[in-house]
Parts: sequence; C-alpha cells; structure tokens
Amino acid sequence: MSTDNSSSDALKKDADEPAAQVPAQKATDEPAAAATGEPAGAIGEPVAAAAPAGDAYLSVRDLRIHFQTDDGLVKSVDGLSFDLERGRTLGIVGESGSGKSVTSLGIMGLHRTSRARISGEVWLDGEELVAADPDRVRRLRGRKMAMIFQDPLSAMHPYYKVGAQIVEAYRVHHKVSRKVAAERAVEMLDRVGIPEPRKRFHDYPHQFSGGMRQRAMIAMSLVNNPELLIADEPTTALDVTVQAQILDLIRDLQKEFGSAVIMITHDLGVVAEVADDLLVMYAGRVIERGSAERVFTNPQHPYTWGLLGSMPRLDRERTDRLNPVKGSPPSLINVPDGCAFHPRCPYASLTGGSSETLVPELREMAPGHFAACHLADDERSRIWTEEIEPKL
Repeated sequence: MSTDNSSSDALKKDADEPAAQVPAQKATDEPAAAATGEPAGAIGEPVAAAAPAGDAYLSVRDLRIHFQTDDGLVKSVDGLSFDLERGRTLGIVGESGSGKSVTSLGIMGLHRTSRARISGEVWLDGEELVAADPDRVRRLRGRKMAMIFQDPLSAMHPYYKVGAQIVEAYRVHHKVSRKVAAERAVEMLDRVGIPEPRKRFHDYPHQFSGGMRQRAMIAMSLVNNPELLIADEPTTALDVTVQAQILDLIRDLQKEFGSAVIMITHDLGVVAEVADDLLVMYAGRVIERGSAERVFTNPQHPYTWGLLGSMPRLDRERTDRLNPVKGSPPSLINVPDGCAFHPRCPYASLTGGSSETLVPELREMAPGHFAACHLADDERSRIWTEEIEPKL
C-alpha cells in the first residue's frame, strides 16, 4: 500500500458503504456551535465555532468521528476544531486512544466505512472534504495531502519494490511515462538521504533498515509535492539518533516545499523540536491548544501538567522522580460524565463538583492560548506556581 493510499485506491475502491455524514455548511454560512479554540469574546469566556480562517490552508470545524461496534458507540473524535497555515507545524499529542490517529485518517478521508459516523467540516485550501464525493477526495489524496504512517514496513507493500511503489504513487497524479516517473522516484530517494538511490530503487521494503524505510516512506509522501503532510508517529521504534535525523529531514523538507505539517505523537520531546503550535487531546476532545512555546512554558490544564511531569529531561538530577499521570485513559464507549479527565485529576475536588457533571468548554486563558478546565483561574495559577512548575 502506498503512503498516500491513492494508488491502491485507483486499483481497488473501498467496497464498504460510504460513512454516514452530515452535510457541511459553506464557509459563508453561520457555523454550528462548538468549542474550537477560536476567539469569540473576552479572555476567559467560552469560545464558539468560527468560519474557516481565510489564511488557513487546513481548517477543521467540529469534527466528530464515531464508530458503531457491538459493544456500543465509540466516540473517537468528539468536536475537534483547529486551523493550520502553510509553512507551519501543528503537533497533536495525547496518550494512546486519545483520538490522534483517527483524526489524521479522518482528514485524509480514510474512514469511509459503513460503521463510521462522520460529521463536521474539513476545509482543505477552501474545499470541503467531509461531504465531498469520495472520488474527489481520492484525487486530492497524495496530490494535495499525504500521510506518513507510523509503521513503514506494514504501510508499504512487501511484494513490490520500493521504487515501483513510488513510481505508482507519482503516476496516479501525473500523466507521464514510467521512465520519467522512475527518474522522479530516484530524485526523491536521493533527496531524503538514501545512499545509492538508483540501486536502492530496485530493493524491497524488507531490505531497508527501519530508518531507511521511514525515509523511503517520506519520499513517497512528498513525491507529488503535497501542501499538507500528516506524520503519524513518524519516529516510532527508531533509535534516538535516527529519530533526530528523521525530524531534521521533515523540517528541512517542509522549508523546501512550504508544506503545512501535522505531527502526531505521544512524545512531547518530538513536538518540542518541530512544532509551532500544540494541540493536546484527551478522550477524543481538545483539552488545551496554543503556541508550542506557551503550552510548554505555561500549560493551563492538569493533564498537560501530567504529560510534562512524566517526560524525562537531561537537566534533572538522577535522583529526581518522574510524575506520571495516574490511572488509565477512559473507554471511549463509556466516557465519564463531566470532564473526562476528572477521575484521574488530583485537583477535581477543587471544582465544587462541576468537573463531575459539566463538560468544560475551551476558554481563552491568554491571547491565542485555550484550555478546557473547571479550575478557577487564581487556583490554577497557584497550583502551577507552587506545586507543578518547581518539579518540572
């Protein structure tokens, strides 16, 4: 399977029925209410959904992706909204099961099965994708948006040579000869730092090391110069040195091609290296969003505090203990009432019971910095200053 899925789509269309969808509104229509992280009033006031930003290449509005299972309805993504401009990187972080990968596949239009219920809006360069014809989305996939999957060995077809798969991905979108496409594939293999690209063009995926396979996957993703690149855990299972090389490569290629990038990971160290903006997800919802600098230096949500506290740092003493988030993420079939994080939150008792009954809305805590938390502002500030920051 090629990294952008368009070539395999061209060979065999999905036999499943289209996902149940709610028609999207036009950009000029009055948007439906949702917590988005877009300014709507005074600092501290809940925010409502806004129309897609005019300068954003990608605008996601109130995206909901639910799956009907025998055990119940899984609310994998439940009201996600954000904007992303060309040339910027958005990091999406959270524990396993928070909805990160489901979000990426939803943007790419890869949830079109009879069990998926998809609503909301995904605007790519002014074109709405959720309600679009599947054939139209298929033509955009790989050409205007592409994805790097977390396991290149399973994402690439083991039966076909790496070069042939890159050629196929290129020819789906360009009416060129195989010779021209092969030259383009060799060019991209060379660009991502694979030695002897003409020789490696004829190798199979299993003949590449883990780091080289990931480089080949990036070459396949970028062969059509997409303007949106989604990287889903691109450094998983790679050693630290190779991780750094892959992140540097993605950053350099982004500057070269001017792409908008979504970096999905559970590793805050990764997003600290590459992200301009940060979006923290928990149980399918956004619980904090802002510039990476602000979220790292002045986080506003107890869950974000826990993520930062559990991250190893070289500037800590060897005797210092990590402060992991206690407990486990909730089932997305039975998400707790109120704030989904309240069963694990050490400060839930300070909210007067509201965290157990009311779903917190995103509020603008500072210009461009949003969080969904019931803690009073002065209480949150005190906890951060006295209890959390000294331990980080």
